[in-house]
Amino acid sequence: MIWASALLFSFGMVGCKSKFEKLRTGNDNVAKYREAINLYNDKKYSKALVLFEDLSNKYRGRPENEELLYYFAYTNYRLRDYTSARFHFKNFTDQYPQSGKAEECRFMGAYCYYLESPVYSLDQDNTLKAIESLQLFINLYPKSDRAEEAAKFIQDLRDKLERKSFANARLYLDVGDYKAAVIAFQNSLRDYPDTKFAEEMEYLAVKAQYLYAKNSMLNSQTGRYEEAIQFSDHFTDNYPESKFKKDAEGLKKDSQKDIENVKKLIASLTPNQKKQEEEKQKQNEEQNNSPKGALPQQTIQ
Repeated sequence: MIWASALLFSFGMVGCKSKFEKLRTGNDNVAKYREAINLYNDKKYSKALVLFEDLSNKYRGRPENEELLYYFAYTNYRLRDYTSARFHFKNFTDQYPQSGKAEECRFMGAYCYYLESPVYSLDQDNTLKAIESLQLFINLYPKSDRAEEAAKFIQDLRDKLERKSFANARLYLDVGDYKAAVIAFQNSLRDYPDTKFAEEMEYLAVKAQYLYAKNSMLNSQTGRYEEAIQFSDHFTDNYPESKFKKDAEGLKKDSQKDIENVKKLIASLTPNQKKQEEEKQKQNEEQNNSPKGALPQQTIQ
């Protein structure tokens, strides 16, 4: 009895499958179109997609094509294939720019870019494209109800770019490339002047500059310590109540103390030792000026 029921169930499944396959491979495009819409409304997106893909070329140039493209794009979206979805949303707006659904589809195309924006630690190419697409939507439809939502998405994406910029600069500091760290912190502050990381980045720039001076050749240390002092003064002026103020002031005092020590040390060198230091300095500068791979764009000397 159980075996018979299972057999009947299997035949039923085969029958359902063959009915769909018969429709898919058949030439009744009207029935196929109607069934694709029904499958979409029943949330059977994978099957609906099969039929929409088959119909996409057959309805080109026909009045029904507008609705078909609209459903085709949303079917990909429901299946979370955002790359295909944004392609088809764009295809819709390109073919039907005057449609009542054009605004919606342009927004959805930009939103798909937003959904494809990866975590901040990865490549942010899609994040930049999402910002561009969302901004274009706002420019085209400034009075749209969706414009405010698009602006919020742009802010989310910019926050992500700020965080990545900060993380990249911090990485230079963590690996001991102090000159690059100073440059990267300043570049990040220039690119994102209103970033929520500004206070911490300005403090870390002081720290990076101090460590850059401390690890420099003897003849270069004084000037670089003086820059660290300037950075510290700038920081405490900007953030007089900062939790980093005490540390920044400590780095200033250490820089002042180290300047005095460096001057005493240089004064105690013999002519031969001074000559050796100058040669080391020259070699070091030549090494620093040789190509070593990508560094941040310099903003300091």
